[in-house]
Amino acid sequence: MQKLNRRSFLRVAGGVTAGSFLGANVRSLASAQTAPATPVAANDHIQIALIGAGGQGQGDTRTAVQVPGVKLVAVADCYDGRLEHCKELWGNDIFTTRDYREILTRKDIDAVIVATPDHWHKQASVDAMRAGKDVYCEKPMIHLYADGPEMIEAARATRRILQVGSQRVSSVVYAKAKELLAAGAIGKLNLVTAHWDRNSSMGAWNYTVPLDASTESCDWPRFLGTAPQIPFNAEHFFQWRKWKAYGSGVAGDLFVHLFSGTHFITGSHGPTRAMATGGLRFWKDGRDALDVMVGLFDYREGFNLRLCVNFVDGGEESEGLIFTGSEGTMEIAYNTVSIARSPRRKDPGYTTGTFTDAMQKRLLESYRQEYPLTHSSEAPAAEYEKYVAPEGYSDSYDHFSNFFAAVRTRQPVVEDAAFGYRAAGAALLGNLSMDRGAVVGWDPDAMKLA
Repeated sequence: MQKLNRRSFLRVAGGVTAGSFLGANVRSLASAQTAPATPVAANDHIQIALIGAGGQGQGDTRTAVQVPGVKLVAVADCYDGRLEHCKELWGNDIFTTRDYREILTRKDIDAVIVATPDHWHKQASVDAMRAGKDVYCEKPMIHLYADGPEMIEAARATRRILQVGSQRVSSVVYAKAKELLAAGAIGKLNLVTAHWDRNSSMGAWNYTVPLDASTESCDWPRFLGTAPQIPFNAEHFFQWRKWKAYGSGVAGDLFVHLFSGTHFITGSHGPTRAMATGGLRFWKDGRDALDVMVGLFDYREGFNLRLCVNFVDGGEESEGLIFTGSEGTMEIAYNTVSIARSPRRKDPGYTTGTFTDAMQKRLLESYRQEYPLTHSSEAPAAEYEKYVAPEGYSDSYDHFSNFFAAVRTRQPVVEDAAFGYRAAGAALLGNLSMDRGAVVGWDPDAMKLA
């Protein structure tokens, strides 16, 4: 492990982040994905259905069917073109429908992936659980605060598995970060700084609208559901994240990932107070969801969380978290976690140069009596470590593996309804603070607005 004195550490730390220290001791993280797959018994095979076959839904399904013993048998979506493409991807024998309720009546389906627009998450998930299906629900779990208690109660009453799809909770990188923080690697945590920057049109949700988008190819009334009843609008249908009626903005799309990771690593149930600011800085295309949001959140565990999502960034697209403690920092960037430790010196130091020579002498004598020379005037040497996930590692795969393991064993999942509600509820405080123009309170234990 590289050793530097305090002056060298400060010079280096001023120029780079913890994750990019040259000469750090780099260690590989173990991953079950590199081990041979265990054969799955015939009676342990799981048949799934997809509800909402947009980009996220199809991406989820591609990952889910890679898990041994999992097969897709049905898909529901409100656009005919996506139903046709799912047959192209997974075979003409899969059942397709515009109405997900037809899927829920099938006895050959064990679990569903709910990847609809946010305003359908609660109803589709609750209907599925009441029909006896286990549910993998994309984040954010909720669109409205009232959704959370209903989803939690449905999971309890039906005894169905509900896993929320914020995959970092299953990541070996985040598990290592959790271990390091608990071991005191950076001392007492006082601040978490998280960001997600996007600079592309696709990153800002300007998804392509197909040429055949119409009331014939799209089930517009079913898509709207409980949203305001307006005439058909292809942009609203295919770019729904840009409008509050169907999505939850940058808070629900991206803040929630950062909350999920922070809560998993720290063990916290969530913040108690929040304030946010932001605006529409660049994408003034008719949307009502902000493209920049900054939030500050208070945690009773004694740290603050500072979040920023930026869709107008001129640099590289990136995300990451930095945990700042009393003795160093821990940074998560993509599939790595890095530690920069700078333990605090045991003696406080002194500033006597402006006093008389006699006073300086007396103060130094007194100081040395309390802090003998065995305590170095230099702080302990800085230490740097970096842990890297195996090449090609996918936390999404691990998240689905954890979900299907719970489906088979009926054991608790890693991200249940309460965890998902606490993450989404905390994230949506940003929207609420913006709407009210005020600091808002949250009870993370009772999961209620304060």
